[in-house]
Amino acid sequence: MTVLVLDNPELIAQAAVAHGFNPATLVTEGKRPHRLRFHYGFNKHALDALDTEIILQHAAYLRQHPGVSILIHGHSDNFGAEDFNRFLSRQRTNAVARLLIKEGVAESRVLVASWGSARPLATPDDRAANRRVELEYLSSDMAKAQ
Repeated sequence: MTVLVLDNPELIAQAAVAHGFNPATLVTEGKRPHRLRFHYGFNKHALDALDTEIILQHAAYLRQHPGVSILIHGHSDNFGAEDFNRFLSRQRTNAVARLLIKEGVAESRVLVASWGSARPLATPDDRAANRRVELEYLSSDMAKAQ
């Protein structure tokens, strides 16, 4: 028997989906999805199918918990002009926000922040890691303070 060990979570997820796994079945009543970070390709702002499924799980959780809001942080890499990087990070946050709102999350509970390349996750040279959207859950009191 040959066993292939993959240490890349994205490849593992893609292989699971290719073999018929549906990530939407992982939603357990009342539990928040664990994945809070979504990465993008160069100059991209659209989510892939797997990421969209996970965002839909977040929407289901938010509908079940009306006292919780979400802050979407958009980021880009440091390649190119910072004005464009802020614009691209805003497109990323807006795409996620629109999907949550379309799925029934009240617009007043969806907050966005677009940082451009100002808050890298990794070193500035690790551009792929820095092109991302991160979700942050807020209680009602925390959301009002924003």
